[in-house]
Amino acid sequence: MTTRFTEDHEYIRMEGATGVVGITDYAQNQLGDIVFVELPALGKKLKKGDEAAVVESVKAASEIYSPVTGTVIEVNVALTSEPGLINTSPDAEGWIFKIAPDAPAELETLLDDAAYAKHTA
Repeated sequence: MTTRFTEDHEYIRMEGATGVVGITDYAQNQLGDIVFVELPALGKKLKKGDEAAVVESVKAASEIYSPVTGTVIEVNVALTSEPGLINTSPDAEGWIFKIAPDAPAELETLLDDAAYAKHTA
């Protein structure tokens, strides 16, 4: 399972041909308590860098950008009633959407674990 990161603190974890997208633990720590999540529409076509979702915390609202080009194939509906899952489990239960990437090679343009650690240091 490969996980890559954007400089804007989104992650994409590949599970087979599906990319699971959310925000990193670093990002949720910066945002504070998350109180609302606006999920993308199923079937929505996204280009790399397009706004895909919005996460609102007690501090601010933050856009979530798509790390790759593709189609939204699933959204985490649990976040509509439990947005705090992003705080308690950002990389497991707190994922935001799943995407079918059009060009998996785009993943190579994202940060790996070491580069992301350096980016947030």
